[in-house]
Amino acid sequence: MMDDKPHAPSCDRNRDPILAVLRHHFAEVASVLEIGSGTGQHAVYFALKMSWLTWQCSDREENLPGIRQWLEEAMLPNTPPPIMLDVDGPWPEQRYHAMFSANSLHIMGWDSVQAFFRGVGQHLSARGSLVVYGPFNYEGRYSSDSNREFDAWLKARDPQSAIRDFEAVDALAHEQGLLLIDDVAMPANNRCLVWRKV
Repeated sequence: MMDDKPHAPSCDRNRDPILAVLRHHFAEVASVLEIGSGTGQHAVYFALKMSWLTWQCSDREENLPGIRQWLEEAMLPNTPPPIMLDVDGPWPEQRYHAMFSANSLHIMGWDSVQAFFRGVGQHLSARGSLVVYGPFNYEGRYSSDSNREFDAWLKARDPQSAIRDFEAVDALAHEQGLLLIDDVAMPANNRCLVWRKV
């Protein structure tokens, strides 16, 4: 066991509710690109539970060593080595049947959120699905006091970070030919948004 692996307790808490959404929308998917794999915990768990698909991790260069630790310890046949990906570019040339990202859009600046959706639009296969997990505001309002406090913490740490408005994010998706097909309430005032490329 690699005891020095990076570990995010929130991944242990949210993985099963997210998995329920992914099992439904990725049932016939062959390849998934995870954008911003973080520690690598989600990748190992989801690839184990959905052995029919290839789960491709990606993240910025500084996070790849920790992801490799999780993948190498799990030794799953459907998790290739992680690739370097910054949403601001460049993106891999390959197209993917599906994409997934958790707790990323509120960490990025708005310019990077726009770049995220441009990249998805260019590299997601036709009829492919994008699933994004995290907190969102609706009609400019916080969904809970805890999300209001979290947003204040985000902005104090980095003024470019913020909980994103669903309507603004959905508009970016629509510009890339992505149609919202599901919006699932998750524990701790989070959502799973699912778009399909038309």
